[in-house]
Amino acid sequence: MDQLDKIKELILPELTPFNVKLYDVKWVNEKKNRILQISIMKQDGSMDIDTCADVSEKLSLILDEQYPELDEYFLEVCSPGAEREVKELSELGYLIGQHIYVRLKHPAKKMLEIVGDLLKVENGEVTMNYRDKALTREVTFNQEDIEFCRLAVRI
Repeated sequence: MDQLDKIKELILPELTPFNVKLYDVKWVNEKKNRILQISIMKQDGSMDIDTCADVSEKLSLILDEQYPELDEYFLEVCSPGAEREVKELSELGYLIGQHIYVRLKHPAKKMLEIVGDLLKVENGEVTMNYRDKALTREVTFNQEDIEFCRLAVRI
């Protein structure tokens, strides 16, 4: 088990009282700074700065206690971002109405990439609407055909 896996294992139970789930843990190296970035989100995919600050305070104490040997680093507890990757396709059910980008393994209506609103996830099928010039169209495809999916910012 590598260091990040051990850190994940250590912090997971600490997130429960804050009603957040772990999205990612990674080291980010910026010039002279080493940053331990912990991305968290609420069950509905949202996040707020106060929760990040509270979680950061708690995790900072635990990490300092459990890993005194870590070289100097900064702890950053943050949201995964407005265009975060949807890592677990089971999460799609919570994203109904959200604007998303999907890359497919097999074309649906001759498209491998679709940007639009998620309308429905039912019985392994995903339905989205998307813009085709001046028209709004609908497409349905199998959830297992999704190669990559992320939230998208509506422009």
